[in-house]
Amino acid sequence: MDTDNRNTTRENTSSFGSLIASLTNEVTALVRNEVDLAKAEMAQKVSQVGNGIGSIAAAGAVLMCGFLVLLAAAVFGLDTVLQTPWLSALIVGVIVVIIGFIMLQGGKKKLKATNLMPQRTISSVQYDKDLAQHHKGQAKEQLKNER
Repeated sequence: MDTDNRNTTRENTSSFGSLIASLTNEVTALVRNEVDLAKAEMAQKVSQVGNGIGSIAAAGAVLMCGFLVLLAAAVFGLDTVLQTPWLSALIVGVIVVIIGFIMLQGGKKKLKATNLMPQRTISSVQYDKDLAQHHKGQAKEQLKNER
């Protein structure tokens, strides 16, 4: 009878040791996978930010190049009507500033629309945490039942 208890204890100890080793390996693999997912997701978010910045830069180039020519024409055209060069330049300048501001707000909206939080990684880590807690409870119950 005493021999049977020792054999059962050795089997439980050895199975417990293999469970711990397996758990350590799986947790390590899980953490690696979560880090890889976070890297991939952040690379995607950085790409989205780059697209928003590119839109702002393109808007700036259009604003600068296209409107410079139109500004000169508008100022000269308005000056023929008003006969006051400074007032013509002021009116055209205010209109251009308003257009530029609208374009800038459009670029900023694109950046705000990009949520920089890695949502898939966060939900995956939360799921892993919940699963680990569930398995922890099961392991405790199993150890109680074996004793």
